[in-house]
Amino acid sequence: MIKNIIFDFGDVFINLDKEATYKELAKLGVTEISEDMMQQYYQYEMGLISTDDFIDFFYNKFNIPKEKLIYSWNAILLDFPKHRLDFLKKLAATNDYRLFLLSNTNDMHISWIQNDWGEELYNEFKSYFEQFYLSHEINLRKPNTNIFEFVLSENNLQASETIFIDDTQENTNAAQELGIHVWNNCPKTEDVVNLLKRKEFIA
Repeated sequence: MIKNIIFDFGDVFINLDKEATYKELAKLGVTEISEDMMQQYYQYEMGLISTDDFIDFFYNKFNIPKEKLIYSWNAILLDFPKHRLDFLKKLAATNDYRLFLLSNTNDMHISWIQNDWGEELYNEFKSYFEQFYLSHEINLRKPNTNIFEFVLSENNLQASETIFIDDTQENTNAAQELGIHVWNNCPKTEDVVNLLKRKEFIA
């Protein structure tokens, strides 16, 4: 029986264009993603380096000005469909499940979202979750299994009573290794609002 629901953020609630940042960086002369770039990204996503350090890395390596890097970095972020907020609001109101958000999100992205949505909408969205875990705040990231172990342990959750929804296969695979139920949703064909129609919720 499912008692706990852990949601990803991007391409579950907010829509993403995952190629947009690569396209924008290519316009600035960054046509290949190197290993040191990925390591900087992982460090930044876990909050182990600051936004200024991350921006300086790209400036020193590619001479990309701060404003252009911020624009390119946030190009991935699209809209937040209202029907998903309505679904979350109704789900939270039932008190049938403990709700959590677990997202690989960096400081630049969440700052853009807060500014784009406005404080009222952002705080409303956040209020529907018992815990709101962002990778750069907890220094952990998916698909490393320790991030799931952290959420289970911190909240006394049983893996067998928990489902995790994420659009990235390696993330759901990692959660599944720990005995967590998973839904690897495809954002092009599936919508989180149909969650309760899945077999895990049907007696």
